[in-house]
Amino acid sequence: MKTRKLGYSDLHLTPIGLGTWAMGGGDWKFGWGDQDDAASIASVHQALDAGVNWIDTAAIYGHGHAERVVGKAIQDRRDDVLIATKCGRVWEGESREIGKSLRRESVHREVDVSLQRLGIDCIDLYQIHWPEPDEEIEEGWGAVAELVEAGKIRYAGVSNFNMEQLKRIQPIHPVTSLQPPYSMLRREVEEEILSYCRENQIGIVAYSPMQAGLLTGRFSKERVQNLPANDWRKANPFFTSPQLEANLSIIEQLRPVAAQMEITLPQLALAWVLRRSEMTAAIAGARRPEQILETVKAGEIVIPDELLLKIERMLGA
Repeated sequence: MKTRKLGYSDLHLTPIGLGTWAMGGGDWKFGWGDQDDAASIASVHQALDAGVNWIDTAAIYGHGHAERVVGKAIQDRRDDVLIATKCGRVWEGESREIGKSLRRESVHREVDVSLQRLGIDCIDLYQIHWPEPDEEIEEGWGAVAELVEAGKIRYAGVSNFNMEQLKRIQPIHPVTSLQPPYSMLRREVEEEILSYCRENQIGIVAYSPMQAGLLTGRFSKERVQNLPANDWRKANPFFTSPQLEANLSIIEQLRPVAAQMEITLPQLALAWVLRRSEMTAAIAGARRPEQILETVKAGEIVIPDELLLKIERMLGA
């Protein structure tokens, strides 16, 4: 696959990367239901075999479980893959209650534990997961900059930051990348963040480009109702009335567009996100090997202008 340069860095990412949120399993607050580790590892291997050159994970996914799974999967293939992970969400004790910390000592502690779980000596892209607590953003970003100097991470990025928060941290250390939510159903970043990142050489990696699976076209009201109790999507606004019905209506309108292009709905959703020149890449989660085989093809798809206009009308833009 062709690659795209990430911001000002020398990292070149394939347009589609492998997301591992679901690989954290169902035993935590934001799990996707039960997940088989063997299937997760097979999915990682399939992604690398298909040409994907980066994996996105986070310490909080399954309270470290996703990082451990990724570590097992790449132990003999470190040279084939760039690893991105995140800090800022912490947990302690038996309750596993999720906390928020960007204190210097917490960030330094987190990177050491992530390196251990992943079984690597340097993280290619280390990101602050959420800009919370807001009053600790500068301290946390300063700590991440120290980790670059220490050689524990190559480049530093952020996730879920707004434009004002990006402006606050840029003087401390240049931001390599931003990871925002972006999909046909969630387009807030188009208002000002995309242009700001372009002007400041900040790469953009979209997460949830298929809106947590909705834009795969494989959901119905009945399937949503039957999601397991340990799947966080059961309570998510995109999956509950009245937003669910509106989303499903848009998805039905998109089916003929995908059929006209002879591609799948997931491929259309990913190609639509990647149509923007500001986008470096998009994260596609996979729970089974065959899923990544479908989504990697989206990195080469170009949607014709006339169909882009048609999609805009469907989305009410």
